[in-house]
Amino acid sequence: MITVTEAKEIIQKQVFNEKIVKTAVFEAVNKVLAEDVYAMVDIPAFNQSSMDGYAFAFNEGIRNQPLKVVEEVPAGKQEHLRIEDGTAARIFTGAALPQDTDTVVMQELATLNGVELTVLDKNLVKGQNVRVRGAEIAEGELALRKGSYLSPATIGFLSAIGIVEVTTFASPVVSIIITGDELQMPGEKLLHGQVYEASSSMLRAALFQMGVRDVIIYYAKDTLADTTMVLDKALASSDLVLLTGGVSVGDYDFVVKAAELCGIEQLFHRLKQRPGKPLFFGRKGDKPVFGLPGNPSSVLTCFYEYVWTVLRRLAGQEDKLRCLKAPLSNSYTKTNQLTHFLKGIYKSGKVDILAGQESFRLRSFAEANCLVVLGEMKSYERDELVEIHLIPLYG
Repeated sequence: MITVTEAKEIIQKQVFNEKIVKTAVFEAVNKVLAEDVYAMVDIPAFNQSSMDGYAFAFNEGIRNQPLKVVEEVPAGKQEHLRIEDGTAARIFTGAALPQDTDTVVMQELATLNGVELTVLDKNLVKGQNVRVRGAEIAEGELALRKGSYLSPATIGFLSAIGIVEVTTFASPVVSIIITGDELQMPGEKLLHGQVYEASSSMLRAALFQMGVRDVIIYYAKDTLADTTMVLDKALASSDLVLLTGGVSVGDYDFVVKAAELCGIEQLFHRLKQRPGKPLFFGRKGDKPVFGLPGNPSSVLTCFYEYVWTVLRRLAGQEDKLRCLKAPLSNSYTKTNQLTHFLKGIYKSGKVDILAGQESFRLRSFAEANCLVVLGEMKSYERDELVEIHLIPLYG
């Protein structure tokens, strides 16, 4: 067995070739840019009024001499207008300023008598209430760097500068192989010796939350031949493979041998941790392969601590769970010196280790918002600072 730290270092050293695709901007939310994006035009593309008011060429005597209003410019008017010095144009928010005008007085700070405009704003200065051409971004300027996360705000920004398509890191195709002859599908009658299969729906939900939509579910019988056949099929159809169960050293555990028969390079198998001690990690060419334990709580713990990291890297994103130090609200004693990942609730600056930590229990996981990481020490006291990894509850 190797340590958790050694296992994570092995994963970190792996280099996988990310796939990149062209994506419509409106479909790119939660993705990551794979190329720099540059502005194609000045935005705004003209000097633009930021107020409803009156546009004119500013001079210091503007408040002492009425101006004649000779034009009206609504937003979207495409005609290129030009007005003489000493005149003004009625203008509306977002409209293009007439040529040679440079200032807008807001309508509340001016009076209009027929066509004669009197400026009342004593603090008016040249250029006021005008968005100059290129104020948002200039043509050829870097808009977003490679690696930028595409949030709703960045999608809006890209649309506002006229971008319709971006190059992003593609979400990988993931295959999930469920092993275990004792498993029954939810909704079916349980026979003696059977348990409901939860890992496929749980993992698919976690993947969907990460933005991974191409998920293929396979089921393999507890035989070496069937496990090998299904694994070989999954490798041919996906970018990353997850197996659950069959990864230990029992008479009906065939994942490690099947991986060898499929030409998968084993990078580690069995860690000094609980839950998830029999975790397997390998690769075939550019495809990562994880053999997760069979118990659902162990499956999800290993997913967040190891698989999540690789999936985030393939998507061009930050690859670590958010990590904090927090004081324990209750003491805890372990029975061994393995690294423990315990389900906990982080609230009001403290973390509470939940009851029900056995690897078959999902009820406590359903309440948890973090994993509490306890190292080789056996006993941890109340208020002792411990490391916690926040579970990404909302993607």
